[in-house]
Amino acid sequence: MINATQIRPGMIIVYEGDLYRVSSVHHLTPGNKRGFMQTKMKNLKTGLGTERKFRSEDRLEQATLESRMMQYLYNEGDLYTFMDTENYEQISLAAGEIGELLGYLLSNQVVEIEFFDGKPVGISPPPTVDLEVVETEPSLKGATASASYKPAKLETGITVQVPPFVQVGDKVRVDPSEGKYLERIK
Repeated sequence: MINATQIRPGMIIVYEGDLYRVSSVHHLTPGNKRGFMQTKMKNLKTGLGTERKFRSEDRLEQATLESRMMQYLYNEGDLYTFMDTENYEQISLAAGEIGELLGYLLSNQVVEIEFFDGKPVGISPPPTVDLEVVETEPSLKGATASASYKPAKLETGITVQVPPFVQVGDKVRVDPSEGKYLERIK
């Protein structure tokens, strides 16, 4: 059991008998009242998002997950197939179980899949993903890194904001947990 003040984004908690992945947390202290934790969570079974306030003294159960490194093989329609890198066992996850990380998933990429009671519940996002820019506006002469950002479509179909010097064909490093451009790589 953990205190509500220990909740962090990315954590999976057991709340009202279901598993929830916490997507954001804000500690609020309104005036002279008691503080509370404003959280946004996603039910891992139904995929529905919810917002919930927890008092600072509330105690919650953090789910104990087993993680396995698995390689993404292919997808058939809405199902994505992964293979355990140790015993070659294969599992399939629906697009809803993977969620927003679909845009950062490349063929043959090794990812960490989380299991609860032997059933896969989701993917831990890798710290960074390197993707190629396939579509963006041409760069302007004299544009610097401090100028405003422009949209760039990446090889997986997602769009991120990049500096003006990034061109089609460049590889960029992206943070999948926030969907933000980090740097251009050679």
